[in-house]
Amino acid sequence: MTFIRTVLVALACLIGASGAFAQGKWTKLAAFPEPAEELLGASANGKMYVFCGYAPGFKPIGMVYEYDPTTDKWAKKKPMALAAHHVSFTEHKGKIYAFGGFVLPQSGPPAWVPIDNAWEYDPVTDNWKALAPMPTKRGSPVAASVGDKIYVIGGAVPGPNQPSVHPLRPHTSVGTIEEYDPATNTWRERASMPTPRNHAVAASASGKVYVIGGRLGAAFMNPGGSNNVGVVEAYDPATDSWSQGLARMPTARSAGAAGVYGGRIYVTGGEYQDYRMMATLRSFEAYDPATNTWQTLPSLPVSRHGLAGAVVGNRLHMVSGDVQSAGTGVHVHTDSHDAFEFDGGKK
Repeated sequence: MTFIRTVLVALACLIGASGAFAQGKWTKLAAFPEPAEELLGASANGKMYVFCGYAPGFKPIGMVYEYDPTTDKWAKKKPMALAAHHVSFTEHKGKIYAFGGFVLPQSGPPAWVPIDNAWEYDPVTDNWKALAPMPTKRGSPVAASVGDKIYVIGGAVPGPNQPSVHPLRPHTSVGTIEEYDPATNTWRERASMPTPRNHAVAASASGKVYVIGGRLGAAFMNPGGSNNVGVVEAYDPATDSWSQGLARMPTARSAGAAGVYGGRIYVTGGEYQDYRMMATLRSFEAYDPATNTWQTLPSLPVSRHGLAGAVVGNRLHMVSGDVQSAGTGVHVHTDSHDAFEFDGGKK
């Protein structure tokens, strides 16, 4: 009993020092009209936007949907100016920015060809504008906005003398970080991420960019060529430096989705493979940068990877995705639109 009381006191002190994480519950909202995998989400001006999609044969769909929480309805918008998959998206001052990704080769067998394209999407006018291309071509990076700049980090590229990324060809992850200035439409390279990876999630909090989870090695999920990691690293634009050794996420994952609420980063979904299983994840975990701690929350109702996530108001939306892990030969795309409604913690 003495031991139990000691643990309870310690937990109480920890919670008191750090403040409680936001609590809440999952709720079902309007089903996604065009279920798919490899979707990406972003929020702007009180609405959620879902992009991309991925069809058999490595074919990008390039869809764009808008979700209005006031009516609980989806509206199809103009398609992406360039259909690509594994693109990175982030909101900046009411606009949504898209960077990199993969497209099909101009000829020959299907594969993932990395691109350097950058785009600005205006949700109000439903129009796309081409921007200065990234200095490097890569797919499956992450992007986040801090202050007046946007940072595009990590991803996957072909191996030496290889034209594309393919499961049977050498390719690798990169830690490249490039800073985009929307005011001048210019780029510059910054200090590389210590742990090169792809299929991670990223979020900005407390003036830094946090890159969480992802895959080492290959861009394709398989037990022999890629490994999920729970690594958390933070980039500080003010000093052009990285913080390492931060608390690892409880469930190492890749191809998940995340959002920020009350200064904390919430991550769910993703996939995992080893010699025993090929699985998708439903574990839901929150990271507090202020205390460098994680909390486990009520699980996502439907496990899946390649889902779109974004916070709108007091809800974290998780949309569609594939309930099967990649490489199974079976695709089960769910139309589930689950939202975690926060009812406590910091606002």
